[in-house]
Amino acid sequence: MFDSVEEAGKALAAQGYLTDQRLATMVFLVTRLEKPVLLEGPAGVGKTELAKSLAAATGRRLLRLQCYEGQDEASALYEWDYGKQLLYTQILREKIGQLVADAPDLHDAVDRIGAQESVFFSERFLAARPLLEAVRSEEPVVLLIDEIDRADEALEAVLLEMLGEYQISVPEIGTFVARNRPYVILTSNNTRDLAAALKRRCLHLFLDYPSAERELDIVRSKDTGLTEALARQLVEIVRGLRELELRKAPSISETIDWARTLAVLGVDELTAPVLSDTVSVVVKYDKDVRKALDALPRLVDPNAEVPETLHGHGHGHGHTHEAPKVSADRGSRSFGRRS
Repeated sequence: MFDSVEEAGKALAAQGYLTDQRLATMVFLVTRLEKPVLLEGPAGVGKTELAKSLAAATGRRLLRLQCYEGQDEASALYEWDYGKQLLYTQILREKIGQLVADAPDLHDAVDRIGAQESVFFSERFLAARPLLEAVRSEEPVVLLIDEIDRADEALEAVLLEMLGEYQISVPEIGTFVARNRPYVILTSNNTRDLAAALKRRCLHLFLDYPSAERELDIVRSKDTGLTEALARQLVEIVRGLRELELRKAPSISETIDWARTLAVLGVDELTAPVLSDTVSVVVKYDKDVRKALDALPRLVDPNAEVPETLHGHGHGHGHTHEAPKVSADRGSRSFGRRS
């Protein structure tokens, strides 16, 4: 546990994760209230990284459940090790033979074997998955349930017992109750709405892209090799790209990757051609690349004249020079609403 919000922020900063007051407060509450926290927000703002940093800062082991479409409860909770059960049956074949050797008929033999079912459905054959492992762990852990919005709604229902009471029921055995309550962090990229029952069991925080100054602090902390002036300019350019209507906006980690890329190339001035050559580090879809290439000259210098060769970049899509500006303005208003 942390003694204060400030201590929580400093402990995370020591792991290379910089927080603002709001996020540090939420981390402090997670450790004190021992309630799960649901972090929602766009991809790439540091939700997953927070769980990793919290585990490192508290000395806890990190358990991760990566969610995906069509996921069943066995991959999240537990499943029976049927292969091990079969091997065990083969090993005990002789003993089973002795058990039923004097059975008067088949019905009685089946009853005798059925009475031994508990042997096969016991903890020795139980293969724990992340949720059950977090509950059964002898040592306290941090449980990351990553991208819960990708999973089907049925998995949310499976989570409710664990999130509300830190326990998991196994019908064949009984109920496992956590000896050491895990710190639980759920993340969502807002691809769909989550059930109200799940949200009721969690603290909640919407994690958006950081302010320019905090993002610059993050870039500085990663020792990218880029000069202070260029790093500051790059952060502003990335923020400008995020205001475009892109399929995937650049993440904070991609900002860091871009800074390192430019440093490795020995860039001492950010120009539209240099950024155009490396923009694929932060923009990953073809249509997004086209929008970014159109916008970069004005993001570097709002008064720049855009050469036709750079503007067209071989796609022949006939954009006007004003199109990127309108798109950026529209994106800016949308971004403001999210904040």
